[in-house]
Amino acid sequence: MIRIGCGQGFWGDSFEAPVRLVEDGPLDYLVLDYLAEVTMSILQKQKKENPAFGYARDFPALVERVAGKGVKVIANAGGVNPLACAAEIRRRCPSLRVAVVLGDDILGRVRDFALRNLDTGELLETVIEQVLSANIYTGAFGIVEALKAKPDVVVTGRCADAALVLAPMVFEFGWSETDWDLLAAGIVAGHIVECGAQCTGGNCLEDWETIPNLSRVGYPIVEAEADGTCVITKHVGSGGKVTLGSVKEQLVYEVGDPGTYYTPDVVADFRSVHLRMDGSDRVRVTGAKGRLRPEMLKASISYHWGWKAAGTLVYGGPGADEKCRRASAIVEERCRDLGLLFERTATEVFGDTQSAMLRMAVRARDKSPVERWTREMIPLVLNGPPGATGYGEGRPKVHEVVAYWPALLPREALELRVEVIE
Repeated sequence: MIRIGCGQGFWGDSFEAPVRLVEDGPLDYLVLDYLAEVTMSILQKQKKENPAFGYARDFPALVERVAGKGVKVIANAGGVNPLACAAEIRRRCPSLRVAVVLGDDILGRVRDFALRNLDTGELLETVIEQVLSANIYTGAFGIVEALKAKPDVVVTGRCADAALVLAPMVFEFGWSETDWDLLAAGIVAGHIVECGAQCTGGNCLEDWETIPNLSRVGYPIVEAEADGTCVITKHVGSGGKVTLGSVKEQLVYEVGDPGTYYTPDVVADFRSVHLRMDGSDRVRVTGAKGRLRPEMLKASISYHWGWKAAGTLVYGGPGADEKCRRASAIVEERCRDLGLLFERTATEVFGDTQSAMLRMAVRARDKSPVERWTREMIPLVLNGPPGATGYGEGRPKVHEVVAYWPALLPREALELRVEVIE
């Protein structure tokens, strides 16, 4: 049996959770999931501004905190610059051996493929000049190759979330690339824990008012067996809970067809999964079924779409909600007078006659009308309905809109390789 703890559900998750996983009880592997689709475009822009950036820059400091405790670390914190991430880890911890999985970044090769949008069928050529990032979702076997080099840390780019957990199971138990049911079992386990504390009481609907000690919520641990069965648990004494309800909520999270859950390594069938309590804060998971992995791999592509801005004002009563609606109408009329055109606008009013908040937002392909709109909202403080407050941050800021382009490409397009930094 091996113990795999997941200490990060997204870039920005708790900085203390991974340390507690390592220090508060037995653990063999610590996996950390940093990446979302929009994260890749943010990292690519950071790398463009500074070639030494492009990865989750708080990760090396975290590695420094957990180093030397006998736990292997696997993370997709490399973003679009895994080698720079590894170099920073080595700078902070010169004694560590770091393996890097490369090959997911295809930004320089997007013109080589006919990448159709999975939602619209359009070819990427229609937005090719606006592409910001392009990455293939890689699976567990690149990490398995990296683990053969006996590293202390494995860094990847856009690895599929659940593959971070599947990889140490494959490596430790000797599963093959065609052990479909075993691979599916690893994917189910990885999917349950990939969002961190979301399966141990965080963001949990089941009796949420009674969930204990969320200020020190325990992050999930997979106790994995060679036969594919596992137990989802957390360290004894930590906050939160592991119940059938908390695990079920995560099991169906972001799942379309539960009978056909595509991953780079296997197509998993969640319908056969069986859950049962196995003691306090312990849920045993069995019965996963899998079948032949897909011939195509998914690419995550982001591109510049346009610009947006949003702002809020708070009004006091009496008639606070009506003041919000009047303020919104004033801004809309002023924008019409100025000839400002937007692709989309949104207005929301929260509250009642005593106190209410107005939120307005606009979006457009061009930056100029959005920038001009930001100059019309804050003046309401003096030239609109009475009693406005909540404008301490001043004029709303203009932000870039990054859009997502999902596509498929042949598995053969992936040029996976491993480099060891020591």
